[in-house]
Amino acid sequence: MSDIRKSLSPGRIIYPILIGLGVASWMLYKNFDPEAFTFFSWTTASFFWLAVALLMMGVRDLAYMYRIKVLTDGELSWRQAFETIMLWEFSSAISPSVVGGTGPAIFVLYKEGINSGKSTAVILTAIFLDEVFFILMVPILYLSFGNQIFPPDGADFAQGVRVALYLGYGGILIYTLVLTYTLFFNPYFFKWLLSFVFLLPFLKRFRMRMRKLANQLIITSNTMKGKDFKYWAKAFLATIVSWTGRYWVVNFMFMAFFFSDLKLFDHFLIYARQLTMWIILLVSPTPGGSGIAEFIFSDFLGDLIPNLAWAVPLALLWRLITYYPYLFIGMLLIPAWIKRVFPVETSYKVVK
Repeated sequence: MSDIRKSLSPGRIIYPILIGLGVASWMLYKNFDPEAFTFFSWTTASFFWLAVALLMMGVRDLAYMYRIKVLTDGELSWRQAFETIMLWEFSSAISPSVVGGTGPAIFVLYKEGINSGKSTAVILTAIFLDEVFFILMVPILYLSFGNQIFPPDGADFAQGVRVALYLGYGGILIYTLVLTYTLFFNPYFFKWLLSFVFLLPFLKRFRMRMRKLANQLIITSNTMKGKDFKYWAKAFLATIVSWTGRYWVVNFMFMAFFFSDLKLFDHFLIYARQLTMWIILLVSPTPGGSGIAEFIFSDFLGDLIPNLAWAVPLALLWRLITYYPYLFIGMLLIPAWIKRVFPVETSYKVVK
């Protein structure tokens, strides 16, 4: 219990903020250019497209809320779905991306009245759907755009980023294939595999944790059996909408400041680049990808920005829209949520 509360501690928001702002400040200092902020022209059109960019985050969150209602078979109210998603996002934002906020998310669902087995199944299924989205979309976009989905060769560290992307996609692919086989064909396979692998001397200390994960997958498999096509279709459609909403933030953000420079092809390419960029962020060792996201933004999207000097402030604006709000919403939401789900027991004194 104390571990979960600690992982949701509002005080932990300081670390990702410092990392993200620190990296951005270093990049501005290293590549100082007086024209870095000249793209900020606050016109009616700029405000409109920035409002649309913010709306895309609202679409993304609504899709996630709808998905978790579908996965819980409608047991959550919209308020509960909102709080669950916001706390999950907060936990993910203050945890290393490679770790994510899975544990706290399961705990939040449990405290919202979903039994422990189903809570585990719902969160793991949501993660599975996210992974399937990446696994399917990357090849589709590669067939459409070829090597243009990668950072251009002239970008800083482009080759290293490309290697990291291959490794990240390969890791996600292997994980998803094993998860698919475990969930839908043989739930005990993963438990056997982990028990075997974690007999190695340098992995033994993680063995109990991995066995717990294997047991959670068995629970998830048993819970998901019998779900019909409509259930999966609604959940996966919500997954597509949620990720598309997140990616379109950059499209509309760019339109706010250099609308006339973007062609229709550029918008699809921005979407494709973000998909591959996100694979690296999924395996980032920093909280919520802080620092990494700001750093690789110019590598992936710099050639689509009229002036490369604008890349760092645009990256900061992108993170202000898509990342930092979850830190502060979570910080504001946690005290009231804890008060609601952990009611204080009142003792009564018997007066004779």
